[in-house]
Amino acid sequence: MARRRRGASLNPAPPGAADLLERAHAALQQLGGPAAGTRGCYVPGRIEFLGKHTDYAGGRSLLCAVERGIRLVAAPRADGWVRIVDARSGEQMELELRTDLAPRPGHWSTYPLTVARRIARNFPGPPALRGADLAFASDLPRAAGMSSSSALVVAVFTALADVNALERRPEYLANIRRPEDLAGYLGSVENGQTFGTLPGDGGVGTFGGSEDHTAILCSQSGMLRQYAFCPVRHERDVPFPAGWRLVIAVSGVAADKTGAAREGYNRAAAQAAAILVAWRRATARADPSLAAALASAPDAADRMRLLVSGALRLRLEQFLAESTEIIPAAAEVLARGDVAALGPLVDRSQKLAEGCLENQIPETIGLARRARELGAAAASAFGAGFGGSVWALVREEEAPEFRVRWAEVYGQDFPTVALRAEFFVTGAGPGLGQVSM
Repeated sequence: MARRRRGASLNPAPPGAADLLERAHAALQQLGGPAAGTRGCYVPGRIEFLGKHTDYAGGRSLLCAVERGIRLVAAPRADGWVRIVDARSGEQMELELRTDLAPRPGHWSTYPLTVARRIARNFPGPPALRGADLAFASDLPRAAGMSSSSALVVAVFTALADVNALERRPEYLANIRRPEDLAGYLGSVENGQTFGTLPGDGGVGTFGGSEDHTAILCSQSGMLRQYAFCPVRHERDVPFPAGWRLVIAVSGVAADKTGAAREGYNRAAAQAAAILVAWRRATARADPSLAAALASAPDAADRMRLLVSGALRLRLEQFLAESTEIIPAAAEVLARGDVAALGPLVDRSQKLAEGCLENQIPETIGLARRARELGAAAASAFGAGFGGSVWALVREEEAPEFRVRWAEVYGQDFPTVALRAEFFVTGAGPGLGQVSM
């Protein structure tokens, strides 16, 4: 959207994918959207460089945006209806801005519907809410760990917030003052939790946090950004290594948080919550997150270890290592340009995901190991797990050949699923942006 809104910054969209914007424009015209008053935004996917299942427990992540995303165009309406079309598939949905909308499980429409329902609940007016005709086109692989679903949440909210000037409403002003607040709020839209004085609802059925939304809204080109969560807090920036690129391997195994993987995804969140409950009972404290509990005393980690066992103990060790050891150490080595020292840290993160989180599958495990064998400085699966993608850090001049070799090896190791795989090269891209209309 062309106007800079409170709580969000608008970056120039990265070049390329002009055909996506053209498709979105054409689809909007089919809905009857007028040329006058049309607005547009660019919403990237994200790469979780490090930070596996840490955000909803108050931990840290090291993040950047991928150089792919959603192009969305919007035309305001005079009534309270929202019409949305996926310009690539031609699928359409229509809804009214109401608090009682029922989702369609496992379908992309769940995400815009959840946004519309939450806006109706949190910003009822007066003035009455206005709808919009929306059309979007995306080059983000779906259910691949790059947060295509959260990107759609951000895109739809950005459009409807702009149409309704939500940033001027007292409910918005009281709760959302900076981009990090908006990221926290949009995370609550997905997980259904209340945010400040803005009441929650059912969300999309997952117990995630706001890492995805933070990366989408707050990423900067050429930068890895370190955040802590619950609430969202920016800790530091480190430049993405000069002369290096990320090669992304989309495994071909879908990791859809609204589909079959939801139970496994929610299990990791439930384990973190169970550890916190055990701590609260034993200490009579009211720490709001697992990270806050661990920071409450010098011996908190040792005391917590005595309270849990089995799978909960493994989850605790993974969280401790990822959030308090690996991410700070990785940021330090990147800040001094020591790419060689990054590999062992990322290897440890990957092994903890395999052995403690147990959210990896043979395909993502194999991709990470093969990438290292082929010479990547570091490689890791990312996203919710149970499918999705793997990144590999490779010298820029070697990236094209590495991409081809990695794909070939994957085809040998997993010939059936490799037919659905995709390999591409990216840098650290910008966050939420505007598109030329």
